[in-house]
Amino acid sequence: MANFPIRVIYLETTPGSSPLQAGFTVNKKSFKKAVDRNRVKRLMRESYRVQKNDLKNELIQSNKNLALFFIYTGKELPDHKLIFEKTGNVLSRIEKTIFPK
Repeated sequence: MANFPIRVIYLETTPGSSPLQAGFTVNKKSFKKAVDRNRVKRLMRESYRVQKNDLKNELIQSNKNLALFFIYTGKELPDHKLIFEKTGNVLSRIEKTIFPK
């Protein structure tokens, strides 16, 4: 699932302790400095943290587990607004894919 500059790989997992798990990465070729990579990951984590509740509630109700892996594919440092918008779009698309109505 992709919405430039964020790409998400997801996998339904076996029932365990947490219904929703997430990982985040930024390409070292795009951002040579660790400071920049960490900033992008921090922005993605915060956007995910704020917007994950709808998906998490659906997973709990349906007794499913999901693992997400967010990959930042852009070449420039993003601002918070862009990351927040794109993360929300991807999460809603994943929710629609897993729970069609």
